[in-house]
Amino acid sequence: SQIKDIQARRYLLRHSALEFFLVDTSNFFMNFASKIERNRVWRKLVALKPVNMVESFSLLGFLTATGPSNPPTPSQLLSKLQLTERWKKREISNFDYLMQLNTIAGRTYNDLTQYPVFPWIIQDYHSRSLDLKKPETSRDLSKPVGALNPQRLNEFLLRYKNFEDPVIPKFLYGSHYSSVGTVLFYLLRMEPFTSYFLALQGGKFDVPDRMFQSLYTTFQNCLTNPSDVKELIPEFFYNPEFLCNQNKFVFGFKEGVEVGTDVALPPWAHSAEDFVQKNREALESDYVSEHLHEWIDLIFGYKQRGAAAEAANNVFFYLTYEGCVDIDSIEDPVARKSIEEQIVHFGQTPSQLFDKPHPVRKPAASAAPTKSLAPKHQIQTMVGDLNSRLNSPIIYMKRAADKLLLVAADGKIAVNTFLTKGDGKGLPFTFQADQTIGTKNQREVVILTRTEVPSVTKCLHASKDLKCLFSGGSWNNSVQTRQLPSGKLLKGSAEHEGIVTCIAFASNDQTFVTGCSDSTVSVWTVRTEEGSSAL
Repeated sequence: SQIKDIQARRYLLRHSALEFFLVDTSNFFMNFASKIERNRVWRKLVALKPVNMVESFSLLGFLTATGPSNPPTPSQLLSKLQLTERWKKREISNFDYLMQLNTIAGRTYNDLTQYPVFPWIIQDYHSRSLDLKKPETSRDLSKPVGALNPQRLNEFLLRYKNFEDPVIPKFLYGSHYSSVGTVLFYLLRMEPFTSYFLALQGGKFDVPDRMFQSLYTTFQNCLTNPSDVKELIPEFFYNPEFLCNQNKFVFGFKEGVEVGTDVALPPWAHSAEDFVQKNREALESDYVSEHLHEWIDLIFGYKQRGAAAEAANNVFFYLTYEGCVDIDSIEDPVARKSIEEQIVHFGQTPSQLFDKPHPVRKPAASAAPTKSLAPKHQIQTMVGDLNSRLNSPIIYMKRAADKLLLVAADGKIAVNTFLTKGDGKGLPFTFQADQTIGTKNQREVVILTRTEVPSVTKCLHASKDLKCLFSGGSWNNSVQTRQLPSGKLLKGSAEHEGIVTCIAFASNDQTFVTGCSDSTVSVWTVRTEEGSSAL
């Protein structure tokens, strides 16, 4: 019942894996012995018609009268979803579109050898200010990284022309734009990637000069080094933490100076957050919107392989391409292991999604305006009803069935009636505010609003059925459980020596973790006793 979607995946270029997506947004990757076994498992699971999977995009048109067929191919999925049309009309952002293409093409956070790939966008890493309206600020998206520097490209082309081998086809680039090494290079400062990096390097950090120390030098290296043609990863557009050495790792010494710093940013970025924000702005800029289709042609499209790839100087080592080797047919275990190691460490090209030139995105001026979800007066009426009883900002909200729980900054708890049917007065729903607010029967929870509790919202969690409210942030360092809607305190358990600053629940609502101001973490189990919850 927790499965939302199941997608077919490759593993080591073999179509033998499945990726499961759950309703709580978690996911996991599972590899099988063969494609036949993978398909058999997929058909059996889909035939059960999990309640949250019935309308999954993987099943659109792929359930037949006799049962489910084999898993749809990436190109079949893309065709059913109409994603490209939505992107053309600017209904989804460039970032969202690239993430969707990556997912459909088999790229996943669960396999470092097939991590999502994003393009270098900005090529100016030395100016004090960034002007995204200048074309020279952005990288040429019609060329692969290996072709951005004409001088280096000539060296690649000369080698390509003179290369002759009875087994290995000609290739321009011996390295790939996305590999395990690329991902770990960028995410070196974040666990668990630090540990993965150390395992790859025999337990030691690499030489400081070869590590991710500066955005300027990294981009320059991608332009000049004959063995470096890497692109970016999604974190460059949403996660500033990977640029910061928050774990205080010491990476070695350079000229007698300890190396263990944050990544050096370009002058136009005042912080890691500022860099990520501007990089995201660049990704969504008019220039990139006008040219992103050219990069998609290289990575996911018709310039990925064949004569078009050769004309675009986009030819990589043959073992990075799907279908170029049948691992299952290799009987020699040594030879097979060698091929698998090459696939693991030297990169994999995504599944091809397009066999024709990718369409161009519509100009922003011609895109259809976003429609309002409701007339303005309806939203004003709804907000007015809520504010008529709660007189401080709402910090927590959760809905279940016909109830809407609100917790205000002053600790007031309101359990309101909320129905999706119209109220007969023009609103598409029915809302009735909690009648106990402002009376002697009103309910409240006490959470300290002091420096030890930087985010009060993270100290609250309501059960899925809205029968219990769990809270931290108490003066006595306890985790409290209150019955809803009565607000009665059921249990107060103090296991920490400091104030509980955050609570995170598992998807089953039976296990949760609390974090404390003294940097400790506790794991709790919820059990039901006579209709109430206890810890």
